[in-house]
Amino acid sequence: MGQRSSHNEGEAIGEDPLAVELADLAQDLYDRSADELLEAMVRAAVQMIPGAEEGSISVVLGRKDLTSQAPTSELPSKVDAIQMDEGEGPCLSAVYEETTVRIPDMNTEQRWPAFSRRAAEETGVRAMLAFQLFVEGENLGALNLYSSRPDVFTDESEHIGLLVAAHAAVAFAEAREVTQLHEAIASRDLIGQAKGILMERYKVTATQAFYLLSEISSRTNTKLTAVAEHLVTSGELRTPRD
Repeated sequence: MGQRSSHNEGEAIGEDPLAVELADLAQDLYDRSADELLEAMVRAAVQMIPGAEEGSISVVLGRKDLTSQAPTSELPSKVDAIQMDEGEGPCLSAVYEETTVRIPDMNTEQRWPAFSRRAAEETGVRAMLAFQLFVEGENLGALNLYSSRPDVFTDESEHIGLLVAAHAAVAFAEAREVTQLHEAIASRDLIGQAKGILMERYKVTATQAFYLLSEISSRTNTKLTAVAEHLVTSGELRTPRD
């Protein structure tokens, strides 16, 4: 007998179609770049969550600085900008404490009246559904879904959204690790180039070259990578502020 694919086998034994979709999603997210991973995650959320038309991931730092990542259009970024401008909205408050926040109708929303009114008037958004991805002190990540129609997000939307958000949280964590790894590699390479310049210029060892960079970094309260970058780009062993 020929072997069936895992997808068909799951359907054959009556597996929940949603579980199959989530399994396919997890496989689809494997081995992507950080940006591709987030974009694929948001697209999948919009496709799978009933009522969703647009989506994005919002990252909040210090409960005040909010940025949009992987938005499906300009709309999510505009909504986030309104939250920032008004200093209120689900991503600046409720999502820190609650795993799910639903706004059935922007026109009748009472928790964030200024934000809701402007979001409806300026972007055409009528309903919003937000899922907490992570909270680290005053920093937060949230998966947001939007609709131009009121009252479209239901209990089913929340149920499916929570499952998708669980995958999104893992994907987002992996994307952050990839980004941090790339930054670490770039910093290491930059410092290596700077050390090479000093070794050639002053005929010193690698350890002595690193000590010179560290001394300037410490004395000027400047990041080591900034000192190294300035040396590599300008040839000058000083900080950009000197």
